[in-house]
Amino acid sequence: MAKTLPEDEISARIEAALYSAGRPLSIDELVKASSSSRSTTLRVVHDLVRKAESVFTALEVKELTNKTFVLQLKPGYNPMIRRYAQRPLIPASSLKTLSYITFEQPVTSKRLLQIRGSQVYTHLKILRRMGFIEYENHSRSRTYRTTKKFQAYFGLSDLESLRSVLPKYPNVLHRG
Repeated sequence: MAKTLPEDEISARIEAALYSAGRPLSIDELVKASSSSRSTTLRVVHDLVRKAESVFTALEVKELTNKTFVLQLKPGYNPMIRRYAQRPLIPASSLKTLSYITFEQPVTSKRLLQIRGSQVYTHLKILRRMGFIEYENHSRSRTYRTTKKFQAYFGLSDLESLRSVLPKYPNVLHRG
């Protein structure tokens, strides 16, 4: 019979996994990190959610709609902290291209070139290297769409709900 870890060690392992991942984690991933049962892991994660609410002012452990959990900055602190954050993972211009692909997918390379300009090829290379987009070849053109990794990284359960919740911002569609 496997030795059961003390609950404070299980909690510490879950905290470490959430902190170091920098993305939402599924309960299965947290079970592996905690080396405990699914029911124990769920209970400890929900305890962490409550503890974070009572202890932290700017941080939260949040359960997302797709049943994943994330340690993140509370949304109200994002504008203030930007100047202290390191260089963003995705350059702003590539992020605009990713936003366009997300809302308009599947979208052709010809359309992306029209909307985002010739620098779009650099954006596409960056986004493909990160695993956030994929493409299909259609004769001389490519059609782009986001990947499962993109959805997991941004904590999205489905793109249709994202499209209905977020407005389309005009500045996403211009060059730059």
